[in-house]
Amino acid sequence: MNILAVGAHPDDIEAGCAGTLAKYARAGHDIFLMVMTEGDRGGKAETRRAEQQAAASIIGVREIIWGGYRDTRLTPGINRMIQTIEAGISKIAPDFIFVHYGDDTHQDHRSLARATISATRYVKNVLFYEGPTTQNFSPTVFVDIFETFDVKLKMLIAHSSQVQKTNIEHVTIADMVHSTAVFRGIQGRVRLAEGFVPLRLFINI
Repeated sequence: MNILAVGAHPDDIEAGCAGTLAKYARAGHDIFLMVMTEGDRGGKAETRRAEQQAAASIIGVREIIWGGYRDTRLTPGINRMIQTIEAGISKIAPDFIFVHYGDDTHQDHRSLARATISATRYVKNVLFYEGPTTQNFSPTVFVDIFETFDVKLKMLIAHSSQVQKTNIEHVTIADMVHSTAVFRGIQGRVRLAEGFVPLRLFINI
């Protein structure tokens, strides 16, 4: 299968669904990333781009598609963004798409979720993931990531310029995602999990 994860900035995908992507990769499926900006408001664009590439290499991502948008400026021209995502979908023909949940305090995340809903109207499996700025997230789909959580952490730590940027003293992004994985694991009755809210999810029998 082809799996596509879409994120607004470098490290968004890792925080949201890297454990699940690592499981797909271990099972032999092809992983693709679409990153809409280089995250230049959070650091040097060339640094963040290199960090994203390093993180992706850990699970053997087939390709990173860069959207070419400016950080914090995904809101204007949403029709163009829909077309960008549609072009990626046409190229990859993904079986599953993972993207930000729409209720989020970051405007780029909200806009990307909204654009993806339109762009994926003909895609069967579309699931929303959570991140540190997500709000009111109540997942109904869970993936056990106990065996791939170490990979998720390695991918996050590859974004070394961002690890400490949580605005919470003595709490790193690794701490935050571990706490989230424990909590979602409790909800899903496993040790560590990632949770998702499905836009559409087909179960093959």
